[in-house]
Amino acid sequence: MSYGDDYDDTRARGVPAQTRTRLPDQPETGTRRSGSSPFRSIGAIVCVVVLLLAAIVFASQNRESSDDDARGGGGNGGTDQSRPTAPSGEQPVDGSFNGIPTGFSQDAQGAQSAAANYAVALGGTEMFNADQRRTVVETVSTAADRDDLLASYDRAYSPDLNERIGLDADGAAPAGSTFVNRTLPVGATATEVTDTTAEVSVWCAGLFGIAGTDSRTPVRTSWFTLHFTLAWEEGDWKVVRTEQTEGPTPVGGDDVVSGAEEIAEAAESYGGFTYAR
Repeated sequence: MSYGDDYDDTRARGVPAQTRTRLPDQPETGTRRSGSSPFRSIGAIVCVVVLLLAAIVFASQNRESSDDDARGGGGNGGTDQSRPTAPSGEQPVDGSFNGIPTGFSQDAQGAQSAAANYAVALGGTEMFNADQRRTVVETVSTAADRDDLLASYDRAYSPDLNERIGLDADGAAPAGSTFVNRTLPVGATATEVTDTTAEVSVWCAGLFGIAGTDSRTPVRTSWFTLHFTLAWEEGDWKVVRTEQTEGPTPVGGDDVVSGAEEIAEAAESYGGFTYAR
């Protein structure tokens, strides 16, 4: 999945300065007034400082209260509509089949968790091996749509694609190289959910390529969105169909590009995750 079309390719606050206006000298009409007491000036300064500190404390309390509301501490409980990608803290599943999480809850949260984990499964290195691809598709799809989905993926992950990338017929990289194909969900949103169907989109980043000194396809990143139509079948969410679109793509950073050996070591050392809403 993650290969996409690559190969079809404060300002500081302070007390305002006090402005004084000096009037022209006036003729004395009586006894001259004595100068102001220094204690009076000090008292005024102290009052200003106290007022400033009080204003800062008040503003800080208001900001903390706003933050609590945004996190769900307010009266509305922090709905999904206001925070569509906020983690719930709930465990997504307690089981798996063929290494793929299964047993998602029959609600919007469960549908989003299912879609995120299915995005990972359908966007991994296994999809470049015919037998492993069949296992993945049969695990995540509905019985009625299984054959059509498998045929579609067989066409997309063809032997010709493997050859152009630099893999063998079984999806293996040349000796001394590491094939990297990872889909990394960034967030999910459910646009429509009923008891039996769900439409879910998963925003993803991807890593794809072969890490090796002689690689013709070095590992690079991509951004894309996977759109799932899911159906509730035999106590779980299953895939009816999928679609992939490009982006949203953020501006690239100024990170230093790592060498092939470092990328290969990272791909082999860092495992993946079970994703939850």
